[in-house]
Amino acid sequence: MRAIRILSAALLTLGLAAAPAAADSSPSPEASGDSGGPTRAGTSFRTATEVEQGQTATARASTGDYLYWSFPADAGQRPTVRATVKLPEGHAAETWQVDVYDGLRRRQACQYGAQTRTAGPGTASVELACVLRTVRAWSEPWADDPLPGTYYVRLTALKLSADDLGQPVDAELRVESADMGGAAAVDGSLSEPLVPGIASRPEAEGDDDSPSAVLAGLEPEDGWTSGWWSDRWVWTAAGGALAALAGVFGYRLTRGPGRPRHVPPGA
Repeated sequence: MRAIRILSAALLTLGLAAAPAAADSSPSPEASGDSGGPTRAGTSFRTATEVEQGQTATARASTGDYLYWSFPADAGQRPTVRATVKLPEGHAAETWQVDVYDGLRRRQACQYGAQTRTAGPGTASVELACVLRTVRAWSEPWADDPLPGTYYVRLTALKLSADDLGQPVDAELRVESADMGGAAAVDGSLSEPLVPGIASRPEAEGDDDSPSAVLAGLEPEDGWTSGWWSDRWVWTAAGGALAALAGVFGYRLTRGPGRPRHVPPGA
């Protein structure tokens, strides 16, 4: 009975340890917080407007423009990109598409979501979504897995009539991520996140005013992770403890009742 009580206590401990891991699979709290995002969009990769996850970026543009934003994504996150385009009145059929690229400008496939949609004549708006694969801490050089670093979003119209070209539109972009936890952990990590230089600014110190290249200014709130720690270490330790307790319990079951104490003759 004592071994059963010990085993029950271990299972309770494992449940308490797993509770934070289960909570991590929900969208991050920042996703529903600050909505004061930027009010413009870039026109190329180099001029992409930075937006933090959980912010809503807006931009006024014209049909036919290419709109670019960038955001940081870290290992273990599964980003979801959502874009909404408010169309002008009296427009013809238009097809819009949102694409996501990593720091190496490799186009990343969407797991699911309406990445391309056609808005019929007179439709007020069109909504697009792209759920990326989980960002990995490390990958083979030949693979195209999502890796930690800067990601680019491109929003544009693929098909539209000549009369609609140049018509004003309003675009909104929002990026949220779900933390996938130790289930997405891998052995290994990048030495540096894929954050390319995309801007320039004058040196703060020095005699000359020549601009110097700088990296993207945004990064995850807690900084870039090292890639070696994940909650799977908790599961591994708890599993090892349960295996040891199960061995003790099994030994007590197979041992049988204790031998009677030897009583000397004539005692």
